[in-house]
Amino acid sequence: MARRSRADVRKVIPDPIYGEVLIEQITNKILMGGKKTLARNTVYEALKIIEKKTKEEPVGVLKKAVKNVRPSLEVKPRRVGGATYQVPVEVPKKRSTTLAVRWIVDYARDRRKTTFANALADEIMDASKVAGNSIKKKQDIHKMAEANRAFAHYRW
Repeated sequence: MARRSRADVRKVIPDPIYGEVLIEQITNKILMGGKKTLARNTVYEALKIIEKKTKEEPVGVLKKAVKNVRPSLEVKPRRVGGATYQVPVEVPKKRSTTLAVRWIVDYARDRRKTTFANALADEIMDASKVAGNSIKKKQDIHKMAEANRAFAHYRW
């Protein structure tokens, strides 16, 4: 049982150019060593690459990618009578968006491209086309939840 109260939810301020909270979330996830300007420029460069390659609105492609990657189910361990079961639970909207952003950025980091902006742009474009590693991660999570459906009655 938790001994402390829940952490307060911080409100994310939209980014200055596009006015989108989602872009700022991606910027914050990319952020390393407090260099927010560098992270923000990387995201904007990735959005320019997306616009150039797809000839579409980059924010729309990004939203579509995050929507495609967001999981609806996940498994949480529950300890019942000395045994630990992986119980499938529904994912709240805020957490599913956070997971989607995390997976997109993490799998973009794993890609070997000339720049991180290129890798991020490619991962976002793949996710918007329902392909890529972040989509595979979502499918794996859903498969695990489906496989453990028998333990759903332990959800409380």
